[in-house]
Amino acid sequence: MNTNALVVGAGPVGLAMAVELARYGISIRIVEKTAQRTDKSKALVLWSRTLELMDRMGATGPFLSEGLKVTAANIVAGTKQIGRITLDGVATPYPYALMIPQSETEHLLEEHLAAYGVKVERNIELIGLAATTDGVLSTLRHSDGHEESFDSGWLIGCDGAHSTVRHELGMEFVGKTMPSNWILGDVHLSGVLNPQEITVAWHSSGVLAIFPITPNRYRVIADTGDTHGVAPPDPTLEQIQEVLDQRGPGNIMASAPVWLSGFHINERKVATYRSGRVFLAGDAAHIHSPAGGQGMNTGIQDACNLAWKLALVCLGICAPEPLLSSFSIERSEIGEQVLKGAGRLTAIATMQGNIKQSIRNHMASLIFGLSPVLKTLANAMTEVSIGYPKSPLNGKGTSPNSGPAEGERAPIMNQSPVGSGDSPRFALFAEGGDARGPQLIERYPNLLEATLRQPFQEGGIWLVRPDGYVALATERGRWDDVANYLDRIKLS
Repeated sequence: MNTNALVVGAGPVGLAMAVELARYGISIRIVEKTAQRTDKSKALVLWSRTLELMDRMGATGPFLSEGLKVTAANIVAGTKQIGRITLDGVATPYPYALMIPQSETEHLLEEHLAAYGVKVERNIELIGLAATTDGVLSTLRHSDGHEESFDSGWLIGCDGAHSTVRHELGMEFVGKTMPSNWILGDVHLSGVLNPQEITVAWHSSGVLAIFPITPNRYRVIADTGDTHGVAPPDPTLEQIQEVLDQRGPGNIMASAPVWLSGFHINERKVATYRSGRVFLAGDAAHIHSPAGGQGMNTGIQDACNLAWKLALVCLGICAPEPLLSSFSIERSEIGEQVLKGAGRLTAIATMQGNIKQSIRNHMASLIFGLSPVLKTLANAMTEVSIGYPKSPLNGKGTSPNSGPAEGERAPIMNQSPVGSGDSPRFALFAEGGDARGPQLIERYPNLLEATLRQPFQEGGIWLVRPDGYVALATERGRWDDVANYLDRIKLS
């Protein structure tokens, strides 16, 4: 068996998974049944936490060159502003939403993957799989009709909402289709107030959201009522203009449509993201309302969570457990949170009834006037508040009095991210001057970075995972806590 992992699906999630594994030196193959990348904008936003994780790949630079940085979101009702959330105060190297069409995201990730000598194999469809305790035998169908049996150590299904991998595993995709039609238009607009900011307009007829993509080009989304079980048709430019006139702040003109589409919102999720040697990530594991723009980001973060764990196992550095079982535990909880959060946002935005809407608008105006609330909302939007407080990988050390807790994102600023480069190593944040720190690094050369980093606060030691989350927080001098943690996960 020459290939460690087969990645099925070459959308943003599959490509991110392939990049992460390839840069860690894992032998992979990535297949995609479609003949070419999407030419549609689809998912638009990369949030701060995703950009931080992509920075570990060395991939962020081209995205920043191509994308549009958005630092604020406005909620309005007619010409009245209900609230404004600003992102430029979030403690991250990327305090903004980066607006970039999915087509360009896939292009840049595919180019980055090619730099590792890995090419997406298109017109190849997974049609069956058989997993054993030792590997996965996949049946692949090529465009000319011939079938191939392919053996790999692991298989990762990143093949979208209609995932063949999920169907082959017999996993139930539990959830519902929300009872409303939606229309989407990627169009050119003039007359937009705050043209480089997100605008969400609450109206008695429904919600309207306007997202900048590039100068003068925007994504317009609006709900249009009950589906009655009928698939929504694609809208016309005239319908987009009607919604803008009715629900927007006024004087916005639409022209030159790039993409027009009607859609349903589905909210569905599998119970577990893993079955033995097979994993699910992205839309194959969870789909939800586009409110908040977290779908693609959640999937890319699935990839970043799994890849370093699988790499340590494939490289023979760590035992499979508890690393691999933690993937589903950690990411399923996040998927559930995103599902509920996006559903709540959609329900609030599409609330019907004049009295309910009036109360909603009044209460929202009060809430958005509170600074702590705005900070919490900004951290949630940018996803820097995502963490794993219940993770089985948390060390349960004797926590110092301050600094990030176990399971929390480590506040890495003005230095290289943990997990950068070609090795999925943990980082030790501790004060120098104690020989036991360097001794631990010498004892675990394949698990720890070669040098200590400065502690987040005096009086503590922090062990940070290759994906930038705190694995262990303990008091100064308690080096045995670190050694015990690393002994627990390393290959005996």
